[in-house]
Amino acid sequence: MNKKIPFMKYRKVAAIISAVLFSVSVLSLSFKGLSLGLDFSGGTLIEVTYEEPIELESIRNILIENDYEDSQVVNFGSNLDVLIKVADQNGNSSIGESIFTLLNDSGLNGELKRVEFVGPQVGSELRDQGGLGMLVALFMILMYVAFRFQYKFALGAVSALGHDVVIILGFFSIFAWDFDLTVLAALLAVIGYSLNDTIVVSDRIRENFRSERTLGPQEMIDLSLNQTLGRTIVTSLTTLLVLFALY
Repeated sequence: MNKKIPFMKYRKVAAIISAVLFSVSVLSLSFKGLSLGLDFSGGTLIEVTYEEPIELESIRNILIENDYEDSQVVNFGSNLDVLIKVADQNGNSSIGESIFTLLNDSGLNGELKRVEFVGPQVGSELRDQGGLGMLVALFMILMYVAFRFQYKFALGAVSALGHDVVIILGFFSIFAWDFDLTVLAALLAVIGYSLNDTIVVSDRIRENFRSERTLGPQEMIDLSLNQTLGRTIVTSLTTLLVLFALY
């Protein structure tokens, strides 16, 4: 199938949208920061299952009345499962059982499914190691692409990856979504897919520059993007199908 989508025709519009999203993300990360999950901030996670749906506000009120103001209460999976996250900087690993007992004494009898505790020191180490791992990955990508292609392609690839990472982190900052180890793993997966597509397109551009001497740079990029578009769509769709199956 011959695809002739003029990608470069809309490059200015795409650049403006990208610049706006990038700027908003940087501002949000600078002034608001990330809402770190328990993996990075430390604290206790309690999952309780009830036979009937429970008003989350009633659980929040009980926690606030007992000096657990810095807590989050959300449904997990269904309206029968409640997830309680409590920040605890004192390293008290028994706080989960205390909260479950407190809820039972208040008439909210349920079944304790799990209690997970992460100390603040461990959370800080995980945060530092996760950030360092991402920087090392970006540096190794820069070196690989520079060796495999040219330094210009390498700078473009790392800039694109940094752009993707900042915007994703910006959305997490704007909407105050929890950033934990699971999200970090997903972020590294995004980097992998983005890099994979960048390498494929870069390789096609290099080959077309060798074989198509009559085309200018913009026409060459359009040709290369159209030639790899089918592969990009198929790869993305197969990944989404797996994710939908897991969901």
